Amino acid sequence: MEKFQTFKGKVCPLDRANVDTDAIIPKQFLKSIKRTGFGPNLFDEWRYLDHGEPGMDPARRRPNPDFVLNDPRYAGASILLTRKNFGCGSSREHAPWALLDYGFKVIIAPSFADIFFNNCFKNGILPVVLDEDTVEQLFQRSAGEQALQITVDLEQQKLIAEDGQEIPFEVDSFRKHCLLEGLDDIGLTLQHVDEIRAYEERRRREAPWLFDNPTV
Repeated sequence: MEKFQTFKGKVCPLDRANVDTDAIIPKQFLKSIKRTGFGPNLFDEWRYLDHGEPGMDPARRRPNPDFVLNDPRYAGASILLTRKNFGCGSSREHAPWALLDYGFKVIIAPSFADIFFNNCFKNGILPVVLDEDTVEQLFQRSAGEQALQITVDLEQQKLIAEDGQEIPFEVDSFRKHCLLEGLDDIGLTLQHVDEIRAYEERRRREAPWLFDNPTV
């Protein structure tokens, strides 16, 4: 997992509440477990006018001109702004995979579904919880002719708008550490690889019969 660094990104406003994981990445795209390649099918049923299936060429499909991801103002956006209860529904980890593969590093919302919220941190995405009034203000500022740009400073736990306005946010200290250091569950375990090997060697000496290969 890559280390999370301070960056300035474009905000894409998805003005919908209760967005579930099947809307984020529909069920027909869940056959792969590679974590990559899901970006073209993010919000597939809203993003395209035709029905999507795995293996279809996105360039040959009919984009929905009314969906925000197809608005040229928000091309290349790395910050998703949305409404309450984002990521509800099934617990599919493919949802943060699709968001990350598209290019979103941060999701701002008044609230998130618990499992999705946890999966974001495990996959290098920062979910930022802000009160509804602040989220509404950001939506209003995102509706102009030019996309809103925000600097995300995880170390200082604040968002910085183009006019210098600073918006603080809370984040669990352990999760913050993991994002800043680029540590997922496997990375955390590998930090203790020497202790794990020492334990295995000690157990091999103390109980060698546990490590013997059975004979047939």
